[in-house]
Amino acid sequence: MLGIGSTVALPNVKAEENNQQLDSKINRANEEILQVKGELDKLTIQINKVNQAITDNDNLFKQTEENIKSSQLEIHELDKEISSIKDKIAKRHEVLKKRALSMQQTGGKISYLDVLFGSSSLSDFIDRATAVVSIVEADQSLVEQHETDIQEVEKKQVSVEEKLSELEEMKIELEGIKLLILEQKMQNDQLKTELEKKKQEKTSEKLELQQQKEAGLAAFTQTGNNIGTPIITAQSTNSQSLVSTSVPKLTGSINDVILAGYKYIGNSVYVFGGGRSSYDIANGRFDCSGFVHWAFSQAGINVGASTDSLKNSGTRVTVSQMQPGDLVFFNTYKTDGHVGIYIGGGKFIGSQSSTGVAVADMTSGYWKQTFNGRVNRIISK
Repeated sequence: MLGIGSTVALPNVKAEENNQQLDSKINRANEEILQVKGELDKLTIQINKVNQAITDNDNLFKQTEENIKSSQLEIHELDKEISSIKDKIAKRHEVLKKRALSMQQTGGKISYLDVLFGSSSLSDFIDRATAVVSIVEADQSLVEQHETDIQEVEKKQVSVEEKLSELEEMKIELEGIKLLILEQKMQNDQLKTELEKKKQEKTSEKLELQQQKEAGLAAFTQTGNNIGTPIITAQSTNSQSLVSTSVPKLTGSINDVILAGYKYIGNSVYVFGGGRSSYDIANGRFDCSGFVHWAFSQAGINVGASTDSLKNSGTRVTVSQMQPGDLVFFNTYKTDGHVGIYIGGGKFIGSQSSTGVAVADMTSGYWKQTFNGRVNRIISK
């Protein structure tokens, strides 16, 4: 009897063990699903940031177009003013030329003496003298006005040239904004696709786990046989980082500058003109120069907040002398259109147009092609 009882109990014990193993796998799968849900929440936040950045950059795009139209109108008005002044100069020149010709024909200044000595009385002499003085003063006034107007034309021509130069820069900048918006839209689409893919994968995994549990319980109930359960392994998602984001080992101010931006990797976005307000900084909204300005400020170092000011900051060094903390520049939509902070190993950290703050490799691909060799040292060891 004892032998028979032991034989009956064995399947139940084995069934319980298998059931516990299956429950353990389901628990692990649930933990993985919760982890993925957390990642999905982060992705949703990043998508919202990108959407807001697209809106802001699009608004700036429209504002830049308005500024270009306004500048064109201003240049048109300046051209009209210059044309009007030139007409005045031409007319005044004719008057002066006729006056000079008249003086030459009558002997120049002697003609004024003839006018005075030809007076018939003292009062006539005074009237003639007054008239002569008025004529001379009028001539002198015409000459002075002539010179003043010439200077004004030259000044306005310089102003027009400056406006045209600014307009060309604005056009280049506008093209940069266009490319930026396109890149951000592509990034947004990519994030949305990844989000949907994750949802589908995790939903399928959960259904499969539930089916395995139900099938396993049914089998254990019907028989005492052992039931094997396939191992479910959660798939990890591709990283959004451009390259490995391992933290470099540095010390002092250079370390403070470089490490400051690491907290924004994966949860920031590129916004043209971003990084110059507390709201932008709190929400990881930077453009390249705004990020560099902010990063150096974390070490108590004040640098410019535009690529034009940054390229004239610090000391220019050669590429062979490049060290962590140096500024590196790239010819993107214009010369020195992008800037980042070198971290060593051929990599730099910066606010990249398509990813926000990220570490990028400047020894291959796009960044190698656009690196222009400009390296500025802000902090000397």
